[in-house]
Amino acid sequence: MWIFLNDAFLSIVADRHSDKLLVRARIPGDIERALPTAEVIQNDQADYLYRAWVDREQVANLLSQRAQNIRYSNFKNSIKDHARHLAYLDVWEVMQTVQEG
Repeated sequence: MWIFLNDAFLSIVADRHSDKLLVRARIPGDIERALPTAEVIQNDQADYLYRAWVDREQVANLLSQRAQNIRYSNFKNSIKDHARHLAYLDVWEVMQTVQEG
């Protein structure tokens, strides 16, 4: 599952060796912003450099809290970081192309 938050991009998958979820990020600090208590490691050999193993309930709580705290009417305009905004806009444009067929 890819999660695009206005201050973090996360890839969340099942861990192969436990019941936890593996939360991955490409940008330093993204996991910590979304999940402040997560223990993040850096793996320079992995496609996502940053990762943390997190209880499923903690991830579910994150998603629920973030959804309940939405106050913006335009997601793209809620992104403060310029580089992140540009990257998300690229994704938005690709998905618009898919929509148009």
